[in-house]
Amino acid sequence: MGESTSRQPRPRRRVFGALGMATAVTAAFGPGAAAAASAAPVPGGPRPEEHTAPLTDPFFSYDRPADHGVVREDVTVPLRDGGRLAGQLYRPADASGRPAAGRFPGIVYEYTAYATSLEAFGTGASYFVRRGYNALVCQVRGSGTSPGTVDPFGPREQRDNHDVIEWLARHPGCTGRIGQMGVSYGGHTTLLAAVNRPPHLEAIIPMNAIHDWYENTIYRGGIYSARIRDWQRATAPDTLRTYAAHPRYDDFWRDRSVMSRWDRLAVPTLEINGWYDRYRDGMVKNYLARPDQVWLVSGPWEHGYPEGQYAGFGPGCYLAWWDHWLARNPRAPLPAARVTSYETPGPGAGRGWQQFDQWPPKGAHDLTLGLRADGTLATSPGPGADAAFDVNTGTTEPRENQQLRFTTAELRQDLVLAGDATAHIRAAFTAEDGNIAAVLYDQAPDGTTTRVTAGWLKASHRHGHTKLSPVAPGTTYDLDVHIWPTHYRVTAGHRLVLRVSSDDHPEIDSDAPPGRVTLRPGPHGSSLRLTVTRAPR
Repeated sequence: MGESTSRQPRPRRRVFGALGMATAVTAAFGPGAAAAASAAPVPGGPRPEEHTAPLTDPFFSYDRPADHGVVREDVTVPLRDGGRLAGQLYRPADASGRPAAGRFPGIVYEYTAYATSLEAFGTGASYFVRRGYNALVCQVRGSGTSPGTVDPFGPREQRDNHDVIEWLARHPGCTGRIGQMGVSYGGHTTLLAAVNRPPHLEAIIPMNAIHDWYENTIYRGGIYSARIRDWQRATAPDTLRTYAAHPRYDDFWRDRSVMSRWDRLAVPTLEINGWYDRYRDGMVKNYLARPDQVWLVSGPWEHGYPEGQYAGFGPGCYLAWWDHWLARNPRAPLPAARVTSYETPGPGAGRGWQQFDQWPPKGAHDLTLGLRADGTLATSPGPGADAAFDVNTGTTEPRENQQLRFTTAELRQDLVLAGDATAHIRAAFTAEDGNIAAVLYDQAPDGTTTRVTAGWLKASHRHGHTKLSPVAPGTTYDLDVHIWPTHYRVTAGHRLVLRVSSDDHPEIDSDAPPGRVTLRPGPHGSSLRLTVTRAPR
């Protein structure tokens, strides 16, 4: 991305330099720093836990009785270019099983390439239909029985979505007030529908969705994501060619981006984000870009619908949202705060559900730690000796030679990470390019580690993704690696670990050229900026 788009919106906060930390930070970390961590990370990272404690905000416990049955109609949605899409329209039914008299608001429940069996979405859609909504599940062009070729989130698919919304609005059984919702693919299309501004779209609920298809999914920090290729082969094989043809950020990606049209995200938006989800960075950035339009709910779940992953979360909050915006019921509540976030990893460590007027929470501040040559993370930078690791040399070197680890002392009190982070890496490469992966871990007293969050950057993309910045071997460069946001409590007695390497498979390809990467620690050297809040005693 270019210079203008590489700067992400962030609230202004008090910044503490590496040499001038507040006493609260010194109390948390102690006077020294411990040796580098040696334990291997737990594969896969943290897993969402089920807890029975409900959210206390009435928005999340909202419900009302079902007044209708459900009748399903197989439909064909005509498109402006003469094409058509396959779908199923679920409508409120009367006691005889026929469509109920009257008109009802409409929900595009899923507009997705995954609806090969549309009935799979019927149960979820029926919840709303029984309470007085029309719900349409639609297969995007080229998926299921919709003719054509799948081009995920491309301009034509977006135009088709616009037509789907307006078709539902014109249905004789519809009031013309339309909402759209969906998870993953359906969440992406939901946000893209909103920035295209179809006249009858009044509110949306995207779940685990993008801000930018390039940054979130395909080229993370300019590095192709290995984990996406199996999805491409199964869902849209043509993209194996087209995505590889666009390694830098250009109009091809802008056409598939919410970020490029943030100013057009103008409808009320309820974002359902998972702190363990692969799209958490995009969901938070959408909120930061449009805080007056977006309500953000970030919970302890992975990719997919929260229901079934977290026992205290159900569809009632979605119903409240639709009742408020589509049915225009003044008794239907909105969330009590703009941001509802679950402080992970769960009771006993994280403090669970909290609500804030903004994100990062009021009082959050920057904490900067130096990456020291002795393998420690501390509030003072330490001496300026270099540290290095090898990359793809083709030898059977020990794993520890292919990464660097920097570790804090045992925390004297809890530390809450509440926002994004930046690994400022001053480095030189022996090759003409290189990758940096910065991964944060929580290390327990027994040495086991839990992956918390990560970020990645290709050295030639250090000034943005629109054009390459050459890398001269042996020259030292400043690389700011954006680390995805989290809401995570590192408890007293634990340590925070930063791993710096050139590999983080399968999040990124292992494609860094062979050679050595040398980090410059010490004064004015590499550092880690965290967004933290003071942990309650």
